[in-house]
Amino acid sequence: MTKTMVENETSDLLVLGSGIAGLSFAIEAAKLGKVIVVTKKQIITSNTNLAQGGIASVIDPEDSYQSHIDDTLRTGCGLCDKKAVELLVENGPQVINWLISEGVKFDQEHGLLSLSREGGHSANRIIHYGDYTGREIERALVSSIKDLGIEIHENYFALDLLVKNNRCYGAKVLNIITGEISYIFSKATILATGGIGQLYKNTSNPEIATGDGIAMALRAGAKIADMEFIQFHPTTMNRVDTPNFLLSETLRGEGGLLRNVNGISFMKQYDDLGDLAPRDIVSRSVYEELKKGPVFLDITHKEKV
Repeated sequence: MTKTMVENETSDLLVLGSGIAGLSFAIEAAKLGKVIVVTKKQIITSNTNLAQGGIASVIDPEDSYQSHIDDTLRTGCGLCDKKAVELLVENGPQVINWLISEGVKFDQEHGLLSLSREGGHSANRIIHYGDYTGREIERALVSSIKDLGIEIHENYFALDLLVKNNRCYGAKVLNIITGEISYIFSKATILATGGIGQLYKNTSNPEIATGDGIAMALRAGAKIADMEFIQFHPTTMNRVDTPNFLLSETLRGEGGLLRNVNGISFMKQYDDLGDLAPRDIVSRSVYEELKKGPVFLDITHKEKV
């Protein structure tokens, strides 16, 4: 592919990535100035779009911030930043209300948000939209982005950050379709480029989760931390020569059971919370059982809806 140079662009704010983080920022930042969103695929393509189960937030009047904080710190095995946990938990309802104001249609029962439960939680606090929560959020946020007239560069790959005297002035980007390279100069550059799931043999992350944003930041001299904390979703549909398909944690929240090659429900052997143990425990347990043979997620004992 021949690479040619095109005219440079300028923006007040440059957002690299089009998942829930990048789009949410872009919508709010548009109040302050011109925003450009760059994404290496179509704007709808992201980890967010594949998220199924939902978002945890204290909504039920009988639930509490402290309970959610305690659950998070406990499942974090003492490694969590307590202030960050408190900030996230206490601002959760406000963010849910913001998403609703942007057009996200969460499931409701009797006029109230429908709540389910996932691993590590002691209360029902998962807000959802069927099994397509991420897709619904992405749909609504993309709609808001377009309504606001925010400039979107699809199929543009960010090659490097533009840095001088230890300050970032934008990014060098490649148009994947035409092979043209251009520079986008900005007063502030936001990295919302997602994770590194595709570095591993098995992952539920989409093919775009290749960690190039983190690598780009590292080359530019940014400080990175906690890179050992890579989340692996415990349950996916294992199909030959096909990317693993995520099986929502809500399946276990609604009574699904993990069974080993002998048909035995095994999670209680590993943790008192059984199939609703935290994800890291469930992932390790499934890994151990896979050494003996296939593992199944069984929900046949539940009534059909």
